Amino acid sequence: MTIKTNLNSPPGPRGLAQPRLLLAFRRDPAGFLLKLAERYGDVVHFKLGGQPVYLLRHPDDVENVLVTNARNFLKGRRLQATKPLLGEGLLTSENALHLRQRRLIQPIFHRQHIAGYGQTMVEQAARLSARWRDGETRDLAADMMALTMIIVGKTLFGADVESEAPEIGHAMQTLVDSFTIVAGPFANLAERLDLPPVRRARQAVDRLNATVYRMIGERRATGDKGDLLSMLLAAQDEDGSGGMTDQQVRDEAMTLFLAGHETTANALMWTWHLLSQNPGAEARLHAELDGVLGGREPTVDDLPKLTYTRRVLSESMRLYPPAWIMGRTAIHPFEAQGYTIPASASIILSQ
Repeated sequence: MTIKTNLNSPPGPRGLAQPRLLLAFRRDPAGFLLKLAERYGDVVHFKLGGQPVYLLRHPDDVENVLVTNARNFLKGRRLQATKPLLGEGLLTSENALHLRQRRLIQPIFHRQHIAGYGQTMVEQAARLSARWRDGETRDLAADMMALTMIIVGKTLFGADVESEAPEIGHAMQTLVDSFTIVAGPFANLAERLDLPPVRRARQAVDRLNATVYRMIGERRATGDKGDLLSMLLAAQDEDGSGGMTDQQVRDEAMTLFLAGHETTANALMWTWHLLSQNPGAEARLHAELDGVLGGREPTVDDLPKLTYTRRVLSESMRLYPPAWIMGRTAIHPFEAQGYTIPASASIILSQ
């Protein structure tokens, strides 16, 4: 590996190292990016599958891409590759459509509704913990996945999806397992060859679609049940000119379902892992919970008093963020630490 010093060409691995980069990224993506940043600095240029990629880590550049000049960037290619699952939901949509959907969905996150979601979370967490026994060994990753699925099912669909949880969970895990293929550098080739991971991912999407569209149909037939799905169906533009089609409701529901399921379960699992390795922090956490709650179940109103609990969760997500990488595609050339990044370049940001 060599380092180029031309200000218009950021440093990074070159030459014969290229064929090994994709394998290294596939084996350990977070470690791969960390090593690149440590060796080459705040702007790193390399190629994955023949596609030019630029890794940015300086806070000024991250702010420029995500905030200051956000209109110069589109969602990354890997995120766009999730459209067969998420459609044109908030996570994948762009420009005017994204803005309209944000405005339509914003009332869902009013404080009054958040309090209702919190009650559901507490009820389901209490049900799960009541099944635990001192001294037993539990697969907490599976427990957290099942818990968050039931919670998101109840808050989003107003339905008890516990009976369907294993099948839905299997579909979700299939999509996660196949993501590196269906959203990777060789996704188009994998699609043309109809590889087994692609077929399994397609079947998983069909399974999830069947569930979501069935619930949309039921809600349109029965009316408002006070859940997120009912609110999505009732959402109207500011001028009252219209709401969402079934397709748009499906896309937003699927986005909320995925965002409220796997990422939350992963955040919880890493938190339990870290607490198990830090008994002092675990004892302090329990002391705060005992002092604030006095043995009763928590409510949303208790959150401002649980300051150490919030710190524990924040530190866990700082160390092991569920969404630890973001991708963007540049529309026009831009500058980063004195280097010129060309149009159409893939940008990677990773905290």
